[in-house]
Amino acid sequence: MEKEMIHAHCLQLQGTIYDYKEEWQADRYHIGGKMYAMIGGNATGKPVLTLKCEPARAEELRESFVSIIPGYYMNKTHWNSIYMDAEDVPMDLVEKLIQHSYELVFSKLTKKAQQEIQLLEVTK
Repeated sequence: MEKEMIHAHCLQLQGTIYDYKEEWQADRYHIGGKMYAMIGGNATGKPVLTLKCEPARAEELRESFVSIIPGYYMNKTHWNSIYMDAEDVPMDLVEKLIQHSYELVFSKLTKKAQQEIQLLEVTK
């Protein structure tokens, strides 16, 4: 799983804002001011992609893939981390999980914020 591919995939999602948090040494992706994806490292510096996930699905993924763990330094119920060097997690699944995370966060935004994001794309 390549960081550049993940970065490009996240930036194509409507209304995504990217920033880099120096203190965490983490690339972060937001929608409506709320984070939905982060590329950073664990305690040993091993690169991980952290994504929001519906709790039952998060548990199921952790049981199915060795490289998917409870969200590193995040709420373990709602976030999963995927080791970037994972060979057992196909890239198409990673893309689906990014989309799932994005949609979860987007759905929790106010209707006004959702409409503003949707209008941004129409005016481009």
